[in-house]
Amino acid sequence: MMNFLKILTVLIILAIGTGFYYRINEDVVLGDRIIGLAVLASAFILMPIFLYVRWKGKRLEDYTLSDKNIKKMKEEGRDKRFD
Repeated sequence: MMNFLKILTVLIILAIGTGFYYRINEDVVLGDRIIGLAVLASAFILMPIFLYVRWKGKRLEDYTLSDKNIKKMKEEGRDKRFD
């Protein structure tokens, strides 16, 4: 999955570069369309895949502020103050 993510990232960067090339040298409208499609692909394809890969196997409870986690942080703060 990571290889697919890397390849997709490179392809999107190349598409943006190609879009700027077309925008500067040949056709502004075609360049804008290529850049727009690359940005859409990065937002709706690359970003969800990246988030899925990064969050796989992690518990959301460890990263939310619940009463349990707030009490745990307060206890850790007290322990560090008296060292």
